[in-house]
Amino acid sequence: MPISKSLTQETLDRGLIELASLDSDFAQILETLGPPPLWERKTGFPTLVRIILEQQVSLASAKAVFDRLCGMITPLTPDNFLTLDDVQLKTIGFSRQKTVYGRELAIAIISGQLNLTKLETMDETVIRTELKRIKGIGDWTVDIYLLMALLRPDVFPKGDLGLAIALQKLKGLEVRPTPDQLEIIAENWRPWRAIAARILWHYYLSNPNRKGFEKLHQ
Repeated sequence: MPISKSLTQETLDRGLIELASLDSDFAQILETLGPPPLWERKTGFPTLVRIILEQQVSLASAKAVFDRLCGMITPLTPDNFLTLDDVQLKTIGFSRQKTVYGRELAIAIISGQLNLTKLETMDETVIRTELKRIKGIGDWTVDIYLLMALLRPDVFPKGDLGLAIALQKLKGLEVRPTPDQLEIIAENWRPWRAIAARILWHYYLSNPNRKGFEKLHQ
């Protein structure tokens, strides 16, 4: 049976079954915690801005900044974003660096350099290349966009610290795996690496002793 290009609830369920049969630790997580959410986000400029805000900070603090942004400009479009000056963005919670990143993204979309609608049907390699042309967008940001917005089934954010912490705890590893080591381990979970990531996040978030969502690396 072919794997669909984008995850649905049906293919998520199928992938969970296959991963549980492949990895007994995953099976234990699913038995104890139940299935992870799909964690779906809408495609487009607002989601990419939110992911940029999530770079190297907790999801909670990034969400607070994003919510303030959405409260200030509606709808959140590239044109509207560019109406905000440095002081306004700083008041919302944007760092100087992320102010630059947000503006670079907005300008790329307005100028036609980046067409997010066309990207949705393109090959992952093309998507990665096009998005990484924008200042401030690296592999982690692309991975999260592919995984949550485009719902690609076989994406694994190897630079995500939450995944590294979860895997270390789950497998009883003495040392937290590096991004390169995570990538090698994740090869075992093809073609459902994005679902494996969801299982690990589900496990990580269930730990009451975690500090927020830790910090995410790009």
